[in-house]
Amino acid sequence: MKKGKEVISRSQLFAMIILFNFGTALVIPIGFQGERGVWLAILLAIPGGVLLFLLFDYLFRAYPDLILSGYMKKVFGTYIGWSLSLLYIGFFIYISARNLREAGDLLVSAAYDQTPLIVVEAAMIVVVIYILYKGLEVFFRLAEIYLILIFSLGVIGNVLMIFSGIIDLSNLYPVFGDGRWKTTLIAAYPYIFLFPFAELICFTTIFPNINRVQQVRKTGILAILVSGLFLSWTHGVEIAILGEEIYSRSTFPLLTAIGFVNIAEFIQRIDALVILTLIIGAFFKMTVYAYASMAIAADIFKVLEQRKLAYPVGVVILFISNMSAWSFPEHAEEGLIVLHWLLPTFGVIIPLFLLIVHWLKKVKGFQVDRKL
Repeated sequence: MKKGKEVISRSQLFAMIILFNFGTALVIPIGFQGERGVWLAILLAIPGGVLLFLLFDYLFRAYPDLILSGYMKKVFGTYIGWSLSLLYIGFFIYISARNLREAGDLLVSAAYDQTPLIVVEAAMIVVVIYILYKGLEVFFRLAEIYLILIFSLGVIGNVLMIFSGIIDLSNLYPVFGDGRWKTTLIAAYPYIFLFPFAELICFTTIFPNINRVQQVRKTGILAILVSGLFLSWTHGVEIAILGEEIYSRSTFPLLTAIGFVNIAEFIQRIDALVILTLIIGAFFKMTVYAYASMAIAADIFKVLEQRKLAYPVGVVILFISNMSAWSFPEHAEEGLIVLHWLLPTFGVIIPLFLLIVHWLKKVKGFQVDRKL
């Protein structure tokens, strides 16, 4: 991919990173090991997310015209770099499929219980394919619009929950009593650090399109801070309403919490706010993952018109989403494998090895055999 093929502005990148971090993390329990201290665990994980983003930014600055697969071949050699790039394609497609499944399950359980899951997911993936075919610029312009919408939904939802009088701050205490600081720290590292912050590895396929390279670092850090603070607030409110036990048992705690809103027996049943929030977040996250897989596939297979890959990638994502698990509990169990193995490997370990080998080649003249 050549720099400048499709131009993305700083504000568009800012909006996209926030929406990506929100994804499904706004509505499903994250860092559940932190129990009632999840909101604090998110805050503790933010510095780690910033440091990891600085790693991605450093590699981008070292190879500003290349996406992830391009500089993996430069650093590790053609064969190893190509093989790892192929694995990244599968990883990105699989995580995109997981996001599609989570959005589909929420829609089916909350609003479309008589509609087959595959029909709901097919309707969503058609939109993803259309956006990917139209190009990256169109997709990122949408992010600016929908960021305003999702923040508006957040303000409305929070105001309604506050005026309903259902928030009980005592559910958040004690934060550090009875050894809870250990569970809070474990929730932050590695769990919340990996989900959602390590997932920003996707943006290594997008950075070469930013029109002002020097702004990537500041924009990314600011977006991580904003999204992290908003996630912390949201999950703190959920626990304050539901309590620790109900929060940990809920599949979609934000949906459960919003169901308690009742103002003067008039304003009730505002579940649509949560459903719309998840649709927006999941749509942008799964589309970024799908784009990342397309970009790497186009790079390693020398596909000239990348957008033509939108159709096969979209179909594969839909197929995997339906076939990977027969039920949502099984889907959640597979999520532990993702959290314990896939995200650490693809989001942290491989980028760290990239950095180490790059430094060795740069500082000590170490060379990787290009035939490896």
